[in-house]
Amino acid sequence: MKPVTSRSIAAWKPLTLVSVLATLSFPVFAQVETGQNLAPVTVSASRFESVEAPIDATVITAQQIRDSGAGSINEAIRKIAGVFGRSSQSGTSDSSLDLRGFGSSSNQNVAIFVDGIRISENELQPAVMSAIAIESVERIEVVRGGSSVLYGEGATGGTIQIITKRGRTKGTHGSFVAEIGNRGQEEIRASLNTGWDGFSIDANLGALRTDNYRANNELKQENFSGGVQWALQNGRIGFRVDAARQDLRFPGSLTLSQYLQNPRQTLKPTENGSLDSNRYTFFVDQHYGNLELAADLSYREKTSKGDFSGFLSTAESEVKQFSPRAKYVSNFGSTRNELIVGMDFSDSTRFTQSSSGGFALDDEHASQQSMAIYGRNEIKFGNMRVAAGARHEKFDQDLRAGTSYDQSFSLNAFDLNASYELTPLVSLFGKTGKSYRVANVDENAFVSKPLNPQRSNDLELGGLLGNENNKLIAKVFRHKLKDEIFFDPTSGGFGANVNLDRTKRQGIEIEGRARLSSEFFLSAVLQHVSAKFTDGPNEGKEMVLVPKNTATVRLNWKADKQTADVGVQWVDTQRYGKDFSNSCTALIPSFATLDARYAVRVGAWEFAVSGTNLTDKDYYSQAFGDCSNNRGIYPDAGRSVKLSARLDF
Repeated sequence: MKPVTSRSIAAWKPLTLVSVLATLSFPVFAQVETGQNLAPVTVSASRFESVEAPIDATVITAQQIRDSGAGSINEAIRKIAGVFGRSSQSGTSDSSLDLRGFGSSSNQNVAIFVDGIRISENELQPAVMSAIAIESVERIEVVRGGSSVLYGEGATGGTIQIITKRGRTKGTHGSFVAEIGNRGQEEIRASLNTGWDGFSIDANLGALRTDNYRANNELKQENFSGGVQWALQNGRIGFRVDAARQDLRFPGSLTLSQYLQNPRQTLKPTENGSLDSNRYTFFVDQHYGNLELAADLSYREKTSKGDFSGFLSTAESEVKQFSPRAKYVSNFGSTRNELIVGMDFSDSTRFTQSSSGGFALDDEHASQQSMAIYGRNEIKFGNMRVAAGARHEKFDQDLRAGTSYDQSFSLNAFDLNASYELTPLVSLFGKTGKSYRVANVDENAFVSKPLNPQRSNDLELGGLLGNENNKLIAKVFRHKLKDEIFFDPTSGGFGANVNLDRTKRQGIEIEGRARLSSEFFLSAVLQHVSAKFTDGPNEGKEMVLVPKNTATVRLNWKADKQTADVGVQWVDTQRYGKDFSNSCTALIPSFATLDARYAVRVGAWEFAVSGTNLTDKDYYSQAFGDCSNNRGIYPDAGRSVKLSARLDF
């Protein structure tokens, strides 16, 4: 691991002091009355628990996840929320989720959190949501659009909040799931939680093995998550552990002719890797009348290894986070005012050793520290809600390798939100603000000087019609970006991470839900995005790897002891990853995939059959080449079918 330096110690002195004071300020041993349960909550609206979700959020409940048969969080987001995702090149379920059309940099423009703890990586890797047991999830909230005031850098496309179950205060409950499928898929998941007198404990285990679709794409994965929680008289305190172990094999890309000949083949039969990750989280919150105090403290360590045809790499990284915050609610007659203030501290380090052909390359030491302060105030009067917030964040980045740098800078974000309820069934809302993201350690690794921060001016207007059973949300949005951070394969001989000329994304999002009868439920998510350069030599040209249109439609049927779910997702054509000039007449073809599930309950057991890409469509959503035959194609999976048995107790 990277040795601890005086600099990293100095960065954490205020965190240690504040964490001690925060812990001492809470009455740890108070208890709730026997039998009291913690109510379902949401957190993405204000970073505090609330029974009311943001008006424009897509909320995925545990029951929806169960009915859809999703085996992972990423799959649930793609199927139920209709989010377009590009398949992981490593064969895991961690697809690159693309909110608002950010293409190959979509991972870096969506901030992902578990119970308020950021799990988005400071590397060019997707958040490892596959390490989180799907049975532990209470709900998932997807909020599209800039959210940097509350959540910091990398939230221009939106945020994804994963909220785990809080545990029961009495009794013992659990589940056991066993699945088998084609291409050697075998998976076992077990979940157990128990509680008494305000104390609860839970544990979740998972093991997966699959050959996946392509040759040399086998995956072995083991996960564990568990925690303890004490219910206080007016709050809670707890600790969680999340661990993941993955052994991976990488099939690599294909040319167009190779793809047409056999999309399942590999030209990299020996490339492989592994990932070991552990996360430890301490959380506490407490009410004092109208004042609520909360804090999260987390530590994550990760080791990843890769063998890429003789290029060997081992990376060891650590991330520490601390987030104290406070909320004060006051009422003046019919007017309600909610003030939130908080701080975010983060310290990440990475040490990389590499070799090629038996010769050691330069070691890389990289670190980033950040400290942010933010505030947000919301006033509700009559049918009107108005909220305004601002954030100031200071960053300190350094890299010691072939290219070295040491820099400090500060960034600001703001937003202004308003909503008005015309009738109980009709509401209008709008949001404007500024968001940002900073280049991660990989994006700054091979550049002559560090990349500039990316800034975005965000605007959104929309309306809501209906209620939970029959609802329609429509939004128009625009993001005007300066210094967008993106990989340009046309830069230099092998491509480079660059700050692009000014770009803009604008479009329309429509989300609808309709209860057709007591047994049938229909949902649809539609998105149109126009992503273009607005300056420079490519002014007016379309951005690469961004489908203009995506659509997801699902039909659910639920009877006494049976459920069925069927869905179709269609994705429009995209420009190849190297076609910045829009000179290619060829495009990545559009595609539509069909998935379905049927389940029946027999006593405490549930038996199900499910499948994805049931028409066995040959397609690909990632291709980083150009008009030539060498298009850098990563094929998506063909038909997948699995049988499952689940026991609840």
